[in-house]
Amino acid sequence: MAFLTATHGTPAGPFTLVVGPNGVCAGGFTSDVKRTVALLGARRARDAELEGVRTVRHVGAASLAVLAWADGDMEPLSRVELDLEGTDFQRQVWATLCTIPAGVPITYGALAQSAGRPTAVRAASRGCATNRISLFVPCHRVVPTGGGVGGFLWGPDVKQAALAHEASSSADGPD
Repeated sequence: MAFLTATHGTPAGPFTLVVGPNGVCAGGFTSDVKRTVALLGARRARDAELEGVRTVRHVGAASLAVLAWADGDMEPLSRVELDLEGTDFQRQVWATLCTIPAGVPITYGALAQSAGRPTAVRAASRGCATNRISLFVPCHRVVPTGGGVGGFLWGPDVKQAALAHEASSSADGPD
């Protein structure tokens, strides 16, 4: 199977995802397919180059989940198959990120605590920085203790827009 990419508009800007044989393997707030494919890392990017990368309008459940998020429904993101590669602790951080409710950001310290290593704040932060599947593994929901939005691969304006969208969607949700 070739790697498939699709780009969808969201309130935080265009979102491009890459889906491989085992699920979503990269995604980010950009319309630049090459930049998103580069998130795969050297070996997997070579695999994608060898197997082919094809841009399509829609990539099944992954596209539906991005479009649902754009419409304010966060839940479908959790039902999409993800293809994650990382260390045991990175995987624990990413799993923890997936439990953070939309509209309720937490601090890096709270992320480390929830991931089972309360003193590993920098490692938890690094887990966010190495996340290749923004939105599906919502690292944008983690903010610094001192305030502000903190770092984000796609820029602070995109992170702020994603957080604001989720906060307003959560406030507008069912009682």
